[in-house]
Amino acid sequence: MTLFSSKAVATEKQSTNYGCIAWDKKTHEVKHYVEKPSTFVSTTINCGVYLFTKVIFQILSETYRNNQQLYNDAPSTFTNYDSGFSRENIRLEKDVLSKLGGTGQLYVFPMDDKFWTSIKNPSSVIYANRHYLELYRMYHPERLYKQTDSKGPTIIGDVFIHPTACVAPSAVLGPNVSIGQDVTIGYGVRVRESIVLGSCVLHDHCCVLYSIIAWNSTIGPWSRVEGTPNDPDPNKQFSKIEQDSLFQDGKLHPSITVIGNNVSIPGEVVVLNAVVLPHKELGSSSKNQIIL
Repeated sequence: MTLFSSKAVATEKQSTNYGCIAWDKKTHEVKHYVEKPSTFVSTTINCGVYLFTKVIFQILSETYRNNQQLYNDAPSTFTNYDSGFSRENIRLEKDVLSKLGGTGQLYVFPMDDKFWTSIKNPSSVIYANRHYLELYRMYHPERLYKQTDSKGPTIIGDVFIHPTACVAPSAVLGPNVSIGQDVTIGYGVRVRESIVLGSCVLHDHCCVLYSIIAWNSTIGPWSRVEGTPNDPDPNKQFSKIEQDSLFQDGKLHPSITVIGNNVSIPGEVVVLNAVVLPHKELGSSSKNQIIL
């Protein structure tokens, strides 16, 4: 059994947010595995991608039976397990991988300096989009939009535009923008550090910054949809986004604005640091809110 790993954290503190691996650099055998340890173990972390042989089914079966026996013998033990855990659940990292470390059955495939990031919140999606576009530029430049004449939109940095999208020539896109299928972008629109998914309509002179706009949504003319970037420390190699939760002390963190699918935003309003759930029609501006 093999798990993919990455030396993808900059600090010992960050490593405790992931599954940590202590391994033999010569044989690649995993000697010790701990999921989200309370103290520092290693800066080599689990990427969440696995390659198993058929033996895994036998191990899962044994783990299931052991969990059932544990529940029958001492049901109170399960009160200390993860929230939402039941007797039918098997936690791959804690119940399986942790026990396989040091047995000669678990190995690691190090990804070395290849890019990897977890996707746990909107900020990490924008961050990943930026790096995917960078990889396009390095290895598949034909996938990025090329400004060939003055009749097309103004492009800054890395921008992907689906061939079916319709973009007005006076729009300004980039850097780090992905435009999905059948999207319509009007005159004078500004989009930066954002993802606009399929069949959205961005009306004339609206502005979208650090945001994710889901399918079939509409942004009215002269409206502004903006989030707050939460980037890792650029001076630390392999640094990751620190904040995983949307909330702190009951308050919404300033973060990327997310517009759910089939949302209608009227003209001349501002949506800042907000999360709008699907199928909503806004009537006014919104700031630091989750609109249910």
